Amino acid sequence: MTQLYTGETADQVWRAAASELRQSEAADLQPGRGGATREQLHAVFSISNPRQRWVVSRRPPINPAFAIAEVVWILNGRNDAGFVNHWNPNLPKFAGEVDCYHGAYGFRLRKEFGFDQLERAYHALQNNPDSRQVVLQIWNPMSDFPDTGGVPVAADIPCNICALPKLRNNKLEWLQVMRSNDLQRGLPYNFVQFTCLQEVMAGWLGVEVGTYSHVSDSLHTYERDIADVQSFTQVEEEANTDTLALSRSESVEVLAEMSRLMDAIASPSLSQKDMRSLVSSHALPQGYRNMLLVTAADSARRRDWPEITNELMAECNNPAFVQTWNSWTMRRKEKSG
Repeated sequence: MTQLYTGETADQVWRAAASELRQSEAADLQPGRGGATREQLHAVFSISNPRQRWVVSRRPPINPAFAIAEVVWILNGRNDAGFVNHWNPNLPKFAGEVDCYHGAYGFRLRKEFGFDQLERAYHALQNNPDSRQVVLQIWNPMSDFPDTGGVPVAADIPCNICALPKLRNNKLEWLQVMRSNDLQRGLPYNFVQFTCLQEVMAGWLGVEVGTYSHVSDSLHTYERDIADVQSFTQVEEEANTDTLALSRSESVEVLAEMSRLMDAIASPSLSQKDMRSLVSSHALPQGYRNMLLVTAADSARRRDWPEITNELMAECNNPAFVQTWNSWTMRRKEKSG
């Protein structure tokens, strides 16, 4: 049976699904690659205001710096593991100890098939706004199908299959399709990834952001995470006051610069002086500058530079980022305490 979760924000629809899935009678027990799960087939999410993309009620809180790093990584078409591993050192446990991640979404969208799908989608929709033929493909049957024995061919098989953007009423509507979706560990980050992609593409096209729709063919929670799902508490959301919508030419330059700056921030040889210089010396649009501040603050935190961490977050003026950051760092303090 298909279950529909609708709301204005990502947090609202996530809470609705968590409330449903955490009840044992509402989900089927199903073995999984990482252990037993509780599964709900064919879940559909509809978010009317995709710019409110942060799931803030989840416990433990999500890592906003890692979510932002993934967005920059995806939009720049990268697949190098070291970049995202800097903000999530545990990632190789799930995606493999490799130099390049097999299923990197951005690489699949911008390079894997021999052309840039985002670029082609932009031109197609700009020249034919009524088109129903634009499909952004991530799944590659040549490299992603399990072998004839049903064994996965890699540790990092993409969970996202495709996206279907459409222009309607001068808004960019977006449908994201996933074969497998972890409610607790994956879905909050997926909402951030693809609503950001939607907003960036809308900026390229000079239109507003429409509804974000998301299909999870297998929405599940691992048994080991059930207690965390049950512990979520509704939190009043702070507003996301930034925009990522830029013209295509400006967006290309800004995204490349974000990638360059974050590469430098992640460098093992970075000094405290270098960190301050990198973040203070460059003029980015405010929305992207706030993203850079969060990723730089987390990098400084990981290096045990508390003074710089606090300085950087004091400059961030996006209430949604401040809220997610405070929740994340409070979690870290509680764990260390």
